[in-house]
Amino acid sequence: MTTSASVPESVRRSSRRGTDGDYASLLRRVTDAGLMNRRPLYYAVRLSLVGIAFAAGWVAFVLLGDSWWTLLVAAFMAVTSAQVALVMHDVAHRQVFRLRRPTEVVGRIVGNAGIGLGYGWWQDKHTRHHANPNHEELDPDVAPDILVWSQRQARASRGLPRLIARAQAFLFFPLLLLEGLNLHVAGVRALKNRSVKHRGLEGALLFGHFIAYLAALFAVLSADNAIAFLAVHQALFGLYMGCIFAPNHKGMPTLTGDDRPDFLRRQVLTSRNVRGGVLTDLALGGLNYQIEHHLFPSMPSPNLRHAQVIVRDYCSEISVPYHETGLISSYREALKHLHSVGAPLRITDRQQNAG
Repeated sequence: MTTSASVPESVRRSSRRGTDGDYASLLRRVTDAGLMNRRPLYYAVRLSLVGIAFAAGWVAFVLLGDSWWTLLVAAFMAVTSAQVALVMHDVAHRQVFRLRRPTEVVGRIVGNAGIGLGYGWWQDKHTRHHANPNHEELDPDVAPDILVWSQRQARASRGLPRLIARAQAFLFFPLLLLEGLNLHVAGVRALKNRSVKHRGLEGALLFGHFIAYLAALFAVLSADNAIAFLAVHQALFGLYMGCIFAPNHKGMPTLTGDDRPDFLRRQVLTSRNVRGGVLTDLALGGLNYQIEHHLFPSMPSPNLRHAQVIVRDYCSEISVPYHETGLISSYREALKHLHSVGAPLRITDRQQNAG
């Protein structure tokens, strides 16, 4: 197991001792506590409230008409769009429905048609992430792209990623303003991939969303107001989405090659929990309990808080490091990691300048 910095020896020892029996024992405790049971009333209320908020935003948009005040609606819609994405996340993990068909139907409605986020592309990507979190060759979330996630990736980078890597900690949040656009583009590009199921339906819903969205903007608003609305809505949507997912794994140990601990340690050692109360749970959609979510992906999100007590105590029993911190500290840890990743490139620059 390697990171851009040295991995703590406690993590090395823990990753070598693991057995699948450890996870089976933990699963029994959680199941006996009833925490894997469905929460239909919770999801009926949550989906209704998110749906009402989403619809209310568009109603306010129409009622305000061609006004700069609609930029406030754009900010509100960025939040509600992210909450819709969090609903899609729970649906895709079968936390809401047991059967595949209703899961896929609702996932495509709220994802593709609702917010222009490709359900099939995202589900495939997210499934691979859950199977091998923070594995540099197997987890698409830490594959080198505009940003790099380890010093090994930084040294191998070329072009724009190499240029950005030198100061990526400072550029991280500004770049998140483009993440909303990136999510839309990625869903469209995935339509060329034959592994995506029902590509015709996925594409029809995606492009139907884009056409209806742009038609509404330019029908209600003047051209400059429409462009401003689009920019604010998509930029804040991307920023919010990035702020939801960045604390979960960024800056935690990464894996390479054949180094794959048992399931429990693979999930716990690469994940970070974020402490907080009801507001944190709401803002992050329950994903602040990232360790528990990775151990039990189909567990309803309101049960994760209760599972945390069991998981944390069990990890202490078997000497597995369990990491949790505050929200601001989680961003600080992630940014510190991103800055350390670019260190080899900054050193090279200094050496070249000195020469």
